[in-house]
Amino acid sequence: MINPLKQSVTAVKGIGEETAAALAEMKINTIEDLLEHFPYRYEDYRLRDLAEVKHEEKITIEGKVHSEPSLTYYGRKRSRLTIRLLVGRYLIQVVLFNQPYLKNKIAINDTVTVSGKWDSHRQLITANEMKIGGTLGSNDYEPVYAVKGSITMKGIRRFIKLAFSQYGHLSHENIPETLRKKYRLLNRRDALHAMHFPADQNDLKQARRRFVYEEFLLFQLKMQALRKIERENSKGISYQYNEDKVKAFIEQLPFPLTNAQHRVMGEILTDLRSPYRMNRLLQGDVGSGKTVIAAIALYSCATAGFQGALMVPTEILAEQHVDSLKALLEPAGVSCELLTSSVKGRQRKDILTRLHEGEIDILIGTHALIQDEVEFKQLGLVITDEQHRFGVEQRRILREKGENPDVLFMTATPIPRTLSITVFGEMDVSIIDEMPAGRKRIETYWVKQEMLERVLQFIRKELQKGRQAYVICPLIEESDKLDVQNAIDVHITLSSYFQGRYQIGLMHGRLPAEEKDQVMKEFSENKTHVLVSTTVVEVGVNVPNATLMVIYDAERFGLSQLHQLRGRVGRGSEQSYCILLADPKSETGKERMKIMTETNDGFVLSEKDLELRGPGDFFGKKQSGVPEFKVADMVHDYAALETARNDASILVESSYFWQAEEYQALRTYIEETGVLAGEKLD
Repeated sequence: MINPLKQSVTAVKGIGEETAAALAEMKINTIEDLLEHFPYRYEDYRLRDLAEVKHEEKITIEGKVHSEPSLTYYGRKRSRLTIRLLVGRYLIQVVLFNQPYLKNKIAINDTVTVSGKWDSHRQLITANEMKIGGTLGSNDYEPVYAVKGSITMKGIRRFIKLAFSQYGHLSHENIPETLRKKYRLLNRRDALHAMHFPADQNDLKQARRRFVYEEFLLFQLKMQALRKIERENSKGISYQYNEDKVKAFIEQLPFPLTNAQHRVMGEILTDLRSPYRMNRLLQGDVGSGKTVIAAIALYSCATAGFQGALMVPTEILAEQHVDSLKALLEPAGVSCELLTSSVKGRQRKDILTRLHEGEIDILIGTHALIQDEVEFKQLGLVITDEQHRFGVEQRRILREKGENPDVLFMTATPIPRTLSITVFGEMDVSIIDEMPAGRKRIETYWVKQEMLERVLQFIRKELQKGRQAYVICPLIEESDKLDVQNAIDVHITLSSYFQGRYQIGLMHGRLPAEEKDQVMKEFSENKTHVLVSTTVVEVGVNVPNATLMVIYDAERFGLSQLHQLRGRVGRGSEQSYCILLADPKSETGKERMKIMTETNDGFVLSEKDLELRGPGDFFGKKQSGVPEFKVADMVHDYAALETARNDASILVESSYFWQAEEYQALRTYIEETGVLAGEKLD
């Protein structure tokens, strides 16, 4: 049976073909689309007591005209109408611009209702609406909709009212009664009515609660169903790793694991024992100890007789990982090798042969790992570091080097929990939210551009101690010549300032890859003392001797990016510093600088960044699957998001959910997404 709400809007009496075409421009094609075209705000027409109103607040008041209105003309066809109004015990002024015709319609002692901005200092309202007698809106809360083209606000309100009166009673309930009772949610029809025609503030609040939960629940059901289907359809490897050896390996590490590392390690080891393929995202702030977690996971894999692979974005990072993993794993009898595009000839052939024969336990490298010639004997675990730097296709090719190997993605970019459980909803997420003991806090300062001379003196002071420094210049687009020139200018300035006493390196996005690697290598080996760079300076590069990060025009970066850049220093035992050179003009810019000086916690910063920028901007212009909701807001409604995710997870794992009549509507929704048929989500 066809759902009547899926009919064209022309089925609504009063909406013709011309109006339907105009509504289609707003992506409103069906009656359901029209009923779910929710207001983005409401005009509050409740009458207010002036004693409770704040300065510059928008208000609606009712009062009596106290004296003759005064009309003043200025400029061409511009006018100002001033009315003195007695509102309770207050005598105030009401100003209306460019509405001279009202003068002859208002008489002393008339009751008028006005809406506008209240100036408490001058006891004046600048009104944008006025009505003689009665109230302004038909309700205390008048809906304000997004409109386009020939569709007016009055028109859209009328069309929604028509649609609701004719079809509102057919609104299909999709949340079962058990969940509605549990959270005291309105039924769908009443919630729809309250969204468009709220009786009061509580009515609106309850309607919004209902749709926030519904949107999150439907989205999370889709995610959790995908997770379940993928897990069950891709039988993984159940590792019989040697628990005693793994325990001994952890105990002989040169440093104790933090509580967060222990928790995350337990989650990963549980996945390795499971017959399902691991699909886990490991988040950890800069310096939180993700590499040692990777080492334990790779060691566990090796004790079960399987090989492991670690893919990283750059050769320098690969070399650093090989050094640290060899130091940890080779004394325990696990062989590690490096494979990058720089490994050539006989050495490369030898590595590939030994890998194929199973003589190499762990292979670390760049995208060279996904070349056709790379063949593992028995690949069991794939770890991708800074996973967002690789395309989906690259990660898939590496995964297919084995028979359903377990997959662990690692990132040092702290992603707010609200985003991680939406964008990565089909994955398990582990978070290392604790730093190792004894790690020194990077001291962060915000200074104005006029203090540049003092900053240069501070750089000199650190260099005299034998330390190194990064100087970052902003780059919005890699091809932006102006910004590249900016880095070159700063390089010239610093080279002149230090007059050959110190070597100043330069790196930007227009350099060939080999040259970038060479520049970073020279900095890593302390042959270059100051590295001037755009933001292409590699995430994860470890130069413990670098103790100073200077960021020019810091207000042009988001908090998460500033934190990533700051994380390039503070990797050794010496005190490190980050200096933000910035003259922000906006309040948001000033707030960013202030927050950066107050906390070194990447997760706190990522949440603040999300609040300041919104989910659409968090991942930049190239969207990373951030869903758009009509009513719900991932930032402000995070508690409902957590609740919906937990409910969705329990439901899809329950056999009752897949059989019971009360869940039929939710099952139908999942089926319509194509998840059960094995289709990927957008």
